[in-house]
Amino acid sequence: MNKAVLRVCLLLLLLLGALPMSASAANYTLWINGRGAGGAIGNYQDFSYWGPGQVSAGVGKQAVNWDGVGSIAGQSGIVRNALDCFCTGSNWCYIAAYSAGDPMIGYNLANYGGSPRSVTNATPNGAGVCAPAGPGAPTQTGWNIKWIRVAAGAAGGTELADAGAWATGEALARDLRTTTIRAMYNHNDTRGLMFYMYAGARGTFYSFLLPGQDDEVVAYHSAGGVAGAGGGAYCNPRDWFCRDLTLGTQPNEGGTPKWNFHSVSLRDDGERYTHYLQGNWQGITAPMRADVEATAL
Repeated sequence: MNKAVLRVCLLLLLLLGALPMSASAANYTLWINGRGAGGAIGNYQDFSYWGPGQVSAGVGKQAVNWDGVGSIAGQSGIVRNALDCFCTGSNWCYIAAYSAGDPMIGYNLANYGGSPRSVTNATPNGAGVCAPAGPGAPTQTGWNIKWIRVAAGAAGGTELADAGAWATGEALARDLRTTTIRAMYNHNDTRGLMFYMYAGARGTFYSFLLPGQDDEVVAYHSAGGVAGAGGGAYCNPRDWFCRDLTLGTQPNEGGTPKWNFHSVSLRDDGERYTHYLQGNWQGITAPMRADVEATAL
């Protein structure tokens, strides 16, 4: 190489070194809690709702903490803050939702998933809000989401709320009545994103309130994403007195469909999984967490 070519190469290297480095793309896993008190709102590293924070739960895991008692509409902005923070620009998200976290993400996708969102700097402040990524930051339509996994999904409601088994003054309990939550938003409008559902079946003595198979809190009609205006009785295949909840996206026994882009990944044929986390990522959340760990990379 002659000296002139060498000088040009060195000059190009110097010029490239002087250019600002663009932010690198990152993937995040957002965990959206269900009913009940938990982690601090705005603190994406507080996993106290779920269990030990050091447990592996997907790449770049973030705890999307909302208050667990407020209405879906009233608390949904907290979830949007997280989606705006971590799922815009060159960043992508995996979503893991539990119980009432299911209608939280469904409500936001149906009502705001087609809206313009500012591309942010992915650096949340103390309130869990991220600033636009510099002056004149661009906007995009909706969020960058790869998939959604849901354990004990409550987007179809629960008959426990219908029966007043929870505090009747709690806004979330009123929202989770079966006919109320099913009419609250368009469950079929997922913006083309797949919901992978995990349905537990280890019920208990008060399961007579819940039709078909259940995990003590939600029945298969909700956890399995069964479409319709109200709940119905769905069970495991060996139960002769109840229609089968089918795996995948296919219609259930009797022809009742699931909501669009809803697929049953786990039906608890062995009746092993309850609803409850037990402070340690347990219940039906356990197999979902294992799948998130294996696929949210």
